[in-house]
Amino acid sequence: MSINKPNDQTRSPVRKVLDICGIIILISVMGYYSNKTVQGYLGQQAIDATGLESITLEEALQVAKRSNKLVLADMSAIWCPACRKLDEQVFSNERVKTQLKQDFVYVRIEYESPEGKSFMQNYQVTGFPTLLVLNTKAEKLIQLPINYEPLPFLATLEKVVDSRR
Repeated sequence: MSINKPNDQTRSPVRKVLDICGIIILISVMGYYSNKTVQGYLGQQAIDATGLESITLEEALQVAKRSNKLVLADMSAIWCPACRKLDEQVFSNERVKTQLKQDFVYVRIEYESPEGKSFMQNYQVTGFPTLLVLNTKAEKLIQLPINYEPLPFLATLEKVVDSRR
């Protein structure tokens, strides 16, 4: 046994607790970042599977002006399981994509982007996912209810379009 190295019996109880706390904190931080990485990967897979074009809000507004369409702004976070569910179950549905392309300009706004922070502030968005219908002047017309079933979601989109006529 080395003279410079105390064994467990000579370490203070406070030091033992601090060592255990340090290990717990390290494991927690590693778990958090591992989970965030996995959730981000799964989120990107779900986004890619939708096949929806990725454009900025400014680009969406310009396209909407030229085509006389509304903008459907999807405020999401790549690591958000509810956002991923919306992508997988609704935005990947062919009928939903057809309706979106026909009557809307779809834009996904990522929470962790500079555009996301400003969007949340401008429209008082407090959670994910949030779906806002905007006119060509970027004015909020309505916040859509979140629905993970494609047919009721389509019905909601049709009501928005009908109210515009």
